[in-house]
Amino acid sequence: MTIEHLKHPAILSYLFKMADDNDLTGASEFLKDRLYFATLRSKPKSTANTHYFCTDDEFVYENFYADFGPLNLAMLYRYCCKLNKKLKLARCSYLMCSCFGMLKSFTLTRKRIVHYTSFEQRKRANAAVLIGAYSVIYLKKTPEEAYRALISGSNASYLPFRDASFGNCTYNLTVLDCLHGIRKALQHGFLNFETFDVAEYEHYERVENGDFNWIVPGKFLAFSGPHPKSKVENGYPLHAPEAYFPYFRKHNVTTIIRLNKKIYDAKRFTDAGFNHYDLFFVDGSTPSDVITRRFLHICESTDGAVAVHCKAGLGRTGTLIGCYLMKHYRFTAAETIAWIRICRPGSVIGPQQQFLEEKQTNMWALGDVLRSKQQKSRVYEENVPCLISSMDDLTISSSFLRSSSMEESSEYSENGLGMTQGDKLRALKGRRQPRSSTSTTLRLTGSSTHGPSSPLKPSKLPSPSPTSTTTSASAKRISRISPSSANLKSPFSRSVFGIKAATLH
Repeated sequence: MTIEHLKHPAILSYLFKMADDNDLTGASEFLKDRLYFATLRSKPKSTANTHYFCTDDEFVYENFYADFGPLNLAMLYRYCCKLNKKLKLARCSYLMCSCFGMLKSFTLTRKRIVHYTSFEQRKRANAAVLIGAYSVIYLKKTPEEAYRALISGSNASYLPFRDASFGNCTYNLTVLDCLHGIRKALQHGFLNFETFDVAEYEHYERVENGDFNWIVPGKFLAFSGPHPKSKVENGYPLHAPEAYFPYFRKHNVTTIIRLNKKIYDAKRFTDAGFNHYDLFFVDGSTPSDVITRRFLHICESTDGAVAVHCKAGLGRTGTLIGCYLMKHYRFTAAETIAWIRICRPGSVIGPQQQFLEEKQTNMWALGDVLRSKQQKSRVYEENVPCLISSMDDLTISSSFLRSSSMEESSEYSENGLGMTQGDKLRALKGRRQPRSSTSTTLRLTGSSTHGPSSPLKPSKLPSPSPTSTTTSASAKRISRISPSSANLKSPFSRSVFGIKAATLH
């Protein structure tokens, strides 16, 4: 073959393709001849047949201590938008694309899309969750199928995630756990990127804007504990109960549960029409059986959403919400921790992780009993059209659970030895700089009483299925042990962004 033959376009195209195929040796294939994931030592150059992109420096986890992931819900959403756009561009075969309504480049037409990451283990694990979650959400793969693709070829195993505690890691949360958590959230309607408002999420997760996240849309809101007065203390914005009223009312939050010691007067919530309960237990510890039962009873007896807080709204808050997820939706402990951390990074800390593992079987059993009773009740109501009772005036009150309970006592003290774990976590989060995607106008401002729509739009959630027994493979493992100022007296301001999920269509 002469040099002239080698210059022929068809020959050149074939040679380029062969070179690309060699570069993709060992890469994980998620869509045949279209989407790949690879771990590379150096930055590759895109070719005529292959488009490379990396998100390692675009989506960065904001750690508290030695924790490094998983990435939060907004980053997962933005990644999915990014990849959907690339794949849709690759599928466009005409100049005017109806899905975007603008002129499109042909540069990605028929190209293979390769998401590559580095050998830096923490970035690699976060990148794996992103593309693995994409395949679960959009490619309809099971978590096991997605994980098998991630470890195929020359890809090695992934570094497990660790909690936000200061000290040694005592519990491993795996990439597969995260994929299972996302799948379970999809099944129960907690995750819906068609209605997700990323600007809302990124606005309210900031400490200056309230520091809260929805864990279960329309049911559980986790937030940082309010203070007697809105102010900035040691650089950390603190918010009075009144700052939350407009948002809570707009989104049908009817009940507040406080898990830390008394800092503000609960009457400020109850006088405003909210229910308020105190279930104190020590920062960094696990709840007693009595507190766990009372928490579940309150949440099961409440109409409307429940806003739960401790000091930072991470450890104790995530732990009790996790018990509800295991009881009512049959999440495994690992799926619970994964989903709550994706919604609110840093949640469930230290011994609270093992506590959820130990409680999993019991919560599942309680949930099975509850669903059985509900089923019998439905059958009874269908067969007995009218039940006449002479006890119409008898009512059962749960007021003994309210803020007048003994947990209101000021005898409880969490900070006798100085700053608690919650204090430290709040302070670390307060020092974070706004990301480029967040406007500096997203603060507590003026007198707006109309907050934007919920970060995760509340929707009618399907009843948990008693046969939903998807079990994370990690539950079978033997061990998890690894070798500017603002007017702070006003309600939360309205987000200036209007980013919607239409780019996903």
